[in-house]
Amino acid sequence: MKIKHISLYAFLISLILLSACSSSGSKIDTDDPEQAFKIAKRKFDQKDYSDAIEDFSLLKIRFPGTDISDKIQFYTAESYFYQKEYLLAAYEYETFLKNYTSSLLYPEARYKLGLTYYYLSPKYSLDQEFTRYAINEFLNYIEQYPDGKNVADAEQKIKELRNKLALRDYTIAENYLKLENNRSAAIYFQYVYENYIESDLADDAMLGHAEALLNGFKYDESKKILEKFDKLFPKSDLKAKAERLKTRINEGL
Repeated sequence: MKIKHISLYAFLISLILLSACSSSGSKIDTDDPEQAFKIAKRKFDQKDYSDAIEDFSLLKIRFPGTDISDKIQFYTAESYFYQKEYLLAAYEYETFLKNYTSSLLYPEARYKLGLTYYYLSPKYSLDQEFTRYAINEFLNYIEQYPDGKNVADAEQKIKELRNKLALRDYTIAENYLKLENNRSAAIYFQYVYENYIESDLADDAMLGHAEALLNGFKYDESKKILEKFDKLFPKSDLKAKAERLKTRINEGL
């Protein structure tokens, strides 16, 4: 499981909820699993997510291994998701995906797990563990359901998240360049365009690489990078900057 680091937290929360269930005023007093689920689902539909979570938690205990078990687990996750408790939602979606592989709700849960991590993804300057989780889960969804209804959205979010990762490394490279640590700057700029060539910063990074090499008096290497830039980005709006770097190279040779 990808979220072992939140398992204990989720478990403790579950214990609290189960304790609450035992002393709550839940109106579910039927022994019919389907009817019980409808009562809990009605609260979910009314956006009363806290009460829905309480009822779904109770149903997990009362009706284990029944035809509604997958729906109970899925809507528990959904309730946390719409309540914006994304760590707990991720835990519940993971549990669903592990235990209900044949459920008709499986494709939606696979997509929603990626979306949960997407919302947990922080600003680019912070640790990007959840960003990578989101990308991986969206890729899993696309691979499993290439014609799925959420493929276009998953692809767009992957692009957005990869741009965020590229921005993080690009910013590090720029900072090294400002500190005149050209060797480290060159390494990070090269990493950006080699690993995120489709990102919005790939052409910027390639010119940054050429500039860092040029600052280190590596004229021939810088020239090769600029030649590569011309081939890969013939329509880049950074052509003027590329020409200035070429002029610097010619003056230095």
